[in-house]
Amino acid sequence: MKFSLSWLKEHLGGDADLKTVTDTLTRVGLEVEDVEDKAGDLSAFIVGHILEAKRHPNADKLQVCMVDVGKGAPLQVVCGAPNARQGLKVVFAAPGTVIPVSGVKLGASEIRGVASGGMLCSSRELGLGDDHDGIMELPENAPVGRPFAPMVGLDDPVIEIAVTPNRPDCLGVHGVARDLAAAEIGELRDPVIKPIAGAFPCPTAVRFDFGDAEPLSPFFALRLVRGVRNGQSPEWLRRRLKAIGQKPINALVDVTNYMTFDRNRPLHVFDAAKVKGDLLVRRGRRGESFLALDGKTYAVDETMCVIADDNGVQSLAGVIGGAATGCDQDTTDVLIESALWDPLNIARTGRALNVNSDARYRFERGVDPAFALPGLELATQLVLEFCGGEASEIVSAGAVPERNLIIDFPVSEVRRLAGLDLAPAEIKATLGMLGFWVTGQGDRLKVAVPSWRPDIEGKADLVEEVVRIIGLDRVAATPLPAGASVSGARLSLIQRRAR
Repeated sequence: MKFSLSWLKEHLGGDADLKTVTDTLTRVGLEVEDVEDKAGDLSAFIVGHILEAKRHPNADKLQVCMVDVGKGAPLQVVCGAPNARQGLKVVFAAPGTVIPVSGVKLGASEIRGVASGGMLCSSRELGLGDDHDGIMELPENAPVGRPFAPMVGLDDPVIEIAVTPNRPDCLGVHGVARDLAAAEIGELRDPVIKPIAGAFPCPTAVRFDFGDAEPLSPFFALRLVRGVRNGQSPEWLRRRLKAIGQKPINALVDVTNYMTFDRNRPLHVFDAAKVKGDLLVRRGRRGESFLALDGKTYAVDETMCVIADDNGVQSLAGVIGGAATGCDQDTTDVLIESALWDPLNIARTGRALNVNSDARYRFERGVDPAFALPGLELATQLVLEFCGGEASEIVSAGAVPERNLIIDFPVSEVRRLAGLDLAPAEIKATLGMLGFWVTGQGDRLKVAVPSWRPDIEGKADLVEEVVRIIGLDRVAATPLPAGASVSGARLSLIQRRAR
């Protein structure tokens, strides 16, 4: 699971720095595997300003540029990029700088008889993309002589954590922030998601058809947003997706990817103009196949759950969408889906077809069922903000399952299982900050488990939650009992002779 520090801070108030965040993550059981700090790696690269660009006297494809680097006299740099020109703000590397991609240390050089004191860099040379056709072009207001990384948003460290299979709630940035807030390094920002009133009935209905077989989906919700303009998503969203290795596609698709990583709420969008009739959620049928968004054709069978219209299968439920109803730049009406799927069936389907998607990864581990509708409302808000349009009422099939698990929890279990002697008030506060509902006085509490924690089943799980947040460092060191004295020799005569 990857996220940037600024992304996390959107959900976690306070002024905790990078070290505090990473140390706390590991302490509460979300082990930090890597921290990518490109600002530090690129600190030697600064903003330059080409004052003059003339053709090299001995080479038609080279130019001799005079570059202002913010101090001293302009430097002469020989450059072969076709877009190098007078007035351009560029990324400059002085002699002695190590180029990230090649590992080459720059030195003062002479190119075709002309001295060159540095280098003007492309995004590929900086490890920021594959573009090698020209040098990077920075905004006109970029301050000359200053580090360039903050100018393009590279001063935001990216943190990668290991999430164990029992913690699907931490496959979203919001869930990670909740754990850190419980560890008291900031406060959780959890604003109420306001429902959007539908302006008209949704023209596309949805229904289940599993016959006598076991249903593979408990709940499916859908809404139409008409009159959208599907272009690029905002720069901040594209930047966040790029930071974690996701490729921005268009605003509608980017919203679904953002919701997947921000809230652990995978969604899907259909181009409404390409959907024929209503949507039917059912088991697949032998002989059916569909072209998926990854460009591959998959054959389905009756063990798999699909979403179909009058034309046939349009999506492999909870795993991957179909290309036939995918959204593109011409999409003007979009159907937004938010559903719940059977985790075991999702895992079996993905394994059978060898499809590894971010949606599958989350659905097979478990998503918060209570967030299915709020997630649809939040996604609708983002679509309206980025693309405009008008939202319909929500149509749905099935019902959101409720897990009304209340655990009778003796406070003494913390002492018995973990050796921590804590006051009931501290235990209640810790569980409360993690989202548990706690009541009771004295040694016995009643604890209601939140919908996003499918891993909590009994008293021992609650003890584990308290200990990982309070900290193992507070568990007192206790020597093992000495027991009886060391017994005498047990070697036989032959063994002693062999020794």
